[in-house]
Amino acid sequence: MNTALVLSYVGTHFHGWQVQKNGPSIQETLETVLHRLTGQKMHVSGVGRTDAGVHARRYVANFKGNCTIPLDRLPFAMNSLLPEDIAVSAAVPVPEEFDARFDCTRKEYAYELFPSALRDPFLAARAYRTTYTLDAALMQAGAQYFVGKQDFAAVRSQGTPVKSTVRTVFWCEVETDGPLIRIRVCGDGFLYNMVRAISGTLLYVGCGKIAPDEVASILRSCDREQAGPTLPACGLYMNRLWYDHTPELATFNLHKLAVRN
Repeated sequence: MNTALVLSYVGTHFHGWQVQKNGPSIQETLETVLHRLTGQKMHVSGVGRTDAGVHARRYVANFKGNCTIPLDRLPFAMNSLLPEDIAVSAAVPVPEEFDARFDCTRKEYAYELFPSALRDPFLAARAYRTTYTLDAALMQAGAQYFVGKQDFAAVRSQGTPVKSTVRTVFWCEVETDGPLIRIRVCGDGFLYNMVRAISGTLLYVGCGKIAPDEVASILRSCDREQAGPTLPACGLYMNRLWYDHTPELATFNLHKLAVRN
C-alpha cells in the first residue's frame, strides 16, 4: 500500500529533510517512528529537499508498506512518538504510482524578514533579522521581474548539477505581516538556494542598493555576483503545495494560504 503523509515541521534542530550522516533529519525521524510502529523498515519519500534550518508549513511525503494501524489513527500514533517540532496532520492511501516529489505540480516558498535594530527572541530562528530599513513597495516592484519562464542562473548556488537553469515562476509577492515582511514565490521548480537568493536580491532592492528595474538586467546577466546575497535558512518556509492530479489529497487544503499564526 502506498500512503501519503501530510505534515509540517520547524527545521531549526534538523539537518534538513534528507538523511544525513552528521545529524538528525526529518526523513530519518519519520522512518524511525514508522519502524517502531510497524516493525518494518520503510523508505519515506518527500516532496523536496529542504536544507538545514528550513521550515515547512506544508509538506507531503509517501511510503510503501503494510500498515495495520487505521490511517485515520496513524497521525495520532506517529505524533505520540515524534518530537514536538514535527507534526503529521493526515495519512491517506494514494495510487501505487504516486510519488510525493514528481506528482507535485507547483510549490510556494515563503521567506520572512524581520527588519529591526532589536532582537525578538520569539522570532529567533523563525525569521531573518536585518537592521536595514526596508521599503516593501520597492520590493514588490522588483519582485515582478522574477515572474515568468526565464533563466534563473543569477539566483542559484552551486549544488547538484542540473540540465537547465530555466524555471517558471507563477508569482512573486511581497507583503507585510505586522513587524515582518514576507516574500512568497510560487514556481514549477526551484534551483538550489533560488528562493533565498531571490529574497536577498529583494532585500537589496528594499534598502536601496538595487533599483527595482535592475532585477531584469541581473537575471539576463546569469551572473550570480550581480544579484543579492543568499539569505540564511532560518527565514525560509515551504508554504503551499499543489497536487492537481491527486484527488486523494484535495481535501487537505495543501494550497490554502498558509501564514504565520
